[in-house]
Amino acid sequence: LAEQLIAIDQLAIELGFEWAEIVPVSAVAGDQVSLLADLIAPLLPISPPLYPEGDLTDEPEQVMVAELIREAALEGVRDELPHSIAVVVEEMIPREGRPADKPLLDIHANVYIERPSQKGIIIGPKGARLKDVGTKSRKQIEALLGTPVFLDLHVKVAKDWQRDPKQLRKL
Repeated sequence: LAEQLIAIDQLAIELGFEWAEIVPVSAVAGDQVSLLADLIAPLLPISPPLYPEGDLTDEPEQVMVAELIREAALEGVRDELPHSIAVVVEEMIPREGRPADKPLLDIHANVYIERPSQKGIIIGPKGARLKDVGTKSRKQIEALLGTPVFLDLHVKVAKDWQRDPKQLRKL
């Protein structure tokens, strides 16, 4: 380490400038990462907030809902379908005719896989796995949105969607 620090210092001399600080860090071990952050932070320009107070993300709710469904669908099948699952929320609409104090949000989503053989893995015996995906993701979606949800899931095959640029953009 000492040799590397000397070489870095020598480089600055050869190029005709001086380092403000030389801080050896290890991101893996976490060595001196806090020190580096403390040294860099005062040098950064002050900027107005990029998002309104309280916003956690700039992603639309539909994207977040799709990710919650995808996460639930991958649970337990990561080895079999590591990246072959995509979820698209087709619509999120408040149920008509519901009282204002008892709203219900209807969410219709498609779970896409690449091959027909994967359909059985996602659906499971007698639909048990898909039902479990729906139950788990619905609870997380309700917590995220703060309203009761009716979740309608369908499994569809989009042949080799990861290799098709048009489908990849869509999914």
